Amino acid sequence: MHACRYFSLFSPLIHLLILVYAIIYFFLLSFTYSIITPPEVEVPAPEEEEPAEVEEEPEPEPQEAPVEEETTDETKPKPKFMPNIAAPKIPEGEKVDFDDIHRKRQEKDLSELQSLIEAHFIQRKKDEEELIALVNRIEKRRTERAEQQRIRADKEKERQTRLAEEKERREQEEQRKKQDEDAKKKKVLTNKTHQYGGIQQKGEGRKGAKKQTEREKKRKILAERKKPLNIDHLSEDKLKEKASELWQWMMQLEAEKFDLSEKLKRQKYDMNVLQTRINEQQKFAKGRGKGKVGGRLR
Repeated sequence: MHACRYFSLFSPLIHLLILVYAIIYFFLLSFTYSIITPPEVEVPAPEEEEPAEVEEEPEPEPQEAPVEEETTDETKPKPKFMPNIAAPKIPEGEKVDFDDIHRKRQEKDLSELQSLIEAHFIQRKKDEEELIALVNRIEKRRTERAEQQRIRADKEKERQTRLAEEKERREQEEQRKKQDEDAKKKKVLTNKTHQYGGIQQKGEGRKGAKKQTEREKKRKILAERKKPLNIDHLSEDKLKEKASELWQWMMQLEAEKFDLSEKLKRQKYDMNVLQTRINEQQKFAKGRGKGKVGGRLR
């Protein structure tokens, strides 16, 4: 595109330079011909033979004319550039018109110059057409490349969307399976808890007001905490809320478990410290008793 713009800007300048060069060439040729060509010389016509009685006139010396030409050539300044032009043949007995020869030469040069200018414009038109065709091909190729990139981007986008949908569908399927498995496990655990609760109630009925052990209390607390989940009739949003609620509850249980474990560790540490102090006190008390006994014996 830039090449076409530059060519269109400089083409008038090139045309003007060609015309100036042609005019200079034309004037140089005319000046060269004016220097080279000698003045018109009348060639004497052959005289008719006279009768024998009349004496023949002496013929002019043929060497006088060349001598004059040589003198004229010596007086005239020699041009620096002499074109290789063959001298025209002068027919004998006729008047040579150098102006006509010069005019014909100028017409010939002018026709050659016009043919060169026409050839230049034809070549210029051809170059412009080739340049326009090249620019059109470049634009077409650029458009095709942009279209190919757009199609490729659309395909890549569709592929990414399809992969994301497949991934989401797999995750939903895995989550649903996991929820089904958790529901089955909780159902089995609930059934076992109910069975154990029934057995426990029967045992309590037989034993009466017997005090429950710590293990039975623990199991009872677990049975109260592990309630059955009724999630079959819940929608997707309700299931999400239920899942978040269970998650919060689990986090709370984990926090309580951590606190209890830390409390247990602290209690064990305190018990060990107290036991160590008790042992030291007992050793010290035993040592003092033996000393007193020895003193009394003395």
